[in-house]
Amino acid sequence: MSNDAAINGLFGFNNEHQTEALPGALPIGQFNPQRCPYGLYAEQFSTSAFTRPRHENRRTWTYRIRPSIAMGDFSKIDKGQVRSGPITEVDCPPNVMRWDALPLPTEATDFIDGLITIAANGDVRGQSGMGIHIYLANKGMDNRSFYSADGELLFIPQLGAFNAITEMGELSIKPGEILVIPRGIKFKIEPLDGPIRGYICENYGSPLELAERGPAGANGFANQRDFQYPHANFEETEGEHQIIAKFCGEFYQAKQNHSPFDVVAWVGNSAPYKYDLSRFNVLNTVSFDHPDPSIFTVLTSPSAEAGVANVDFVIFPPRWMVAENTFRPPWYHKNFMSEFMGLIEGTYDAKEKGFAPGGMSLHNCMTPHGPEADVFDKATNAELTPQRYENTMAFMLESRYVIAPTKFALNAPQRQKNYLACWGDLKKHFNGQP
Repeated sequence: MSNDAAINGLFGFNNEHQTEALPGALPIGQFNPQRCPYGLYAEQFSTSAFTRPRHENRRTWTYRIRPSIAMGDFSKIDKGQVRSGPITEVDCPPNVMRWDALPLPTEATDFIDGLITIAANGDVRGQSGMGIHIYLANKGMDNRSFYSADGELLFIPQLGAFNAITEMGELSIKPGEILVIPRGIKFKIEPLDGPIRGYICENYGSPLELAERGPAGANGFANQRDFQYPHANFEETEGEHQIIAKFCGEFYQAKQNHSPFDVVAWVGNSAPYKYDLSRFNVLNTVSFDHPDPSIFTVLTSPSAEAGVANVDFVIFPPRWMVAENTFRPPWYHKNFMSEFMGLIEGTYDAKEKGFAPGGMSLHNCMTPHGPEADVFDKATNAELTPQRYENTMAFMLESRYVIAPTKFALNAPQRQKNYLACWGDLKKHFNGQP
């Protein structure tokens, strides 16, 4: 049973969390005592280099029934439709692209077997860029668990709720929430009430962190108190268990004779967490002009160049639009950054037709894009009264690196080959008059 709500709001990203499933399981005052309580093993889990500055250092001490090395050797297995950056199996055209939602599986399919990569960028071995996957599942993972050594996983559910059972406890996730699982944490996904579908950003680069507020000051956007972490909740079960690892872009399996979810207590600042997107405090214009979409950034993975993200996770939630004498939808633009978008629910204001929940679009570096022709006509002739955007939740993964689609994505029947047609009726309005 999940107890995640009980620690809502207690800690920020750089503060330590502590939780124990048995009283006294967590050592006090020393991380690695000669003998741990309950005969447990101490094991440190690090998602940053040991010598990172204190405010950037991410590590957690776990106290578990057996250390993680109590397992067999890994052997390579088929990775199905999962790919990693750089994508070299096909060329990356600069065309705008859009896809309908991928269909739900008709045969029994768990999370691992239902993973499909749509695009990727950067270099998985060089720890830069990201992979963008779709997950499709209709059953639990039984005695299988999964972890990615290549990057942390940002889950963006679109259909169906699930439990994420992790080494550090359990979190229940539904559409409208996100889940982040750090690089290297084992987990399994258990659908709760039917099939599930959603998006995953596999971040190869620096761990995701809260976006800075800049001149906005101390409040607004995503607040630390709204991120929820799991309570320790261990399994003491024997029997064959299969661990699937994603490592250097490949899949490997290893077997062990017990559950890997045997952490009885933990303390640290690197652990799975969830966030309810409805708690994002939107800041927007109250005068004129359409601000840059960066004002909707929830989490960011910075690169070595300040202000130029490895990946930004941006949302377009319900909000008021009140800008005066302004073209309110996103403007026409060509970007230095590359953009991958998905739709969780409702309608996106710049694409009222053809972009449905579960769908995706890709607009790469310097490829022009913007509102479809009908949206332009509607927005330029609308009476600019205060307008509330309801029933909407779109997101964008924006990156400094070109996002290359996979061979599967380029050839998928869900790809809309006529996507450009939505701009086909853009008319010449120039009349030579000011």
